[in-house]
Amino acid sequence: MDLKEIMSVSGHTGLFQLISQGRSGLIVESLVDKKRTNIPPTAKVSAMSDISVFTTGEDVPLHVVLQTIKEKSNGGPAIDPKSVKEEEVKKYFEEILPTYDKERVYFSDIKKIISWYNLLQKNAMLDFEVKAEEESEKKEEEAGGDAKKQPLKPAAAKPLAKPVQHISSKAAGSAGKINAPRKAQ
Repeated sequence: MDLKEIMSVSGHTGLFQLISQGRSGLIVESLVDKKRTNIPPTAKVSAMSDISVFTTGEDVPLHVVLQTIKEKSNGGPAIDPKSVKEEEVKKYFEEILPTYDKERVYFSDIKKIISWYNLLQKNAMLDFEVKAEEESEKKEEEAGGDAKKQPLKPAAAKPLAKPVQHISSKAAGSAGKINAPRKAQ
């Protein structure tokens, strides 16, 4: 499964799977109740592949954190963050990601990540596909390739497109007043 298809929508609980994209927004299916809904283009949507967790070093992608939870829980559900105390949830998360930044990762974020894991585990959606780009980068690093270190060649100069022509006020009628160039005062 590709994590780009799983998303979180601000203002809605749970996770959603992308079904289709249309002119009026995204058509998604809730992983909680399997109902389909239209998400308008103005809604704040975050694909799971774009989310990472702050650490004291480099940020860790969410799929790595979810895989670590899966390994710790042997593929079963994780603890329920709503039924245990805050300290226990923080201790559990610290076992999963000991270097998480305690100042920037709030308890609500930890609860959300564990809840997302439990939801994905319940729907048997924990087998993530790593991006093809990431796989090729790892292979290059293992082979000792320095493709990224080589300087880029400058692109050939492209001819400019035709200049935009403004509508004169005589030809445009009343609309020309809006589009006509301003005179210097």
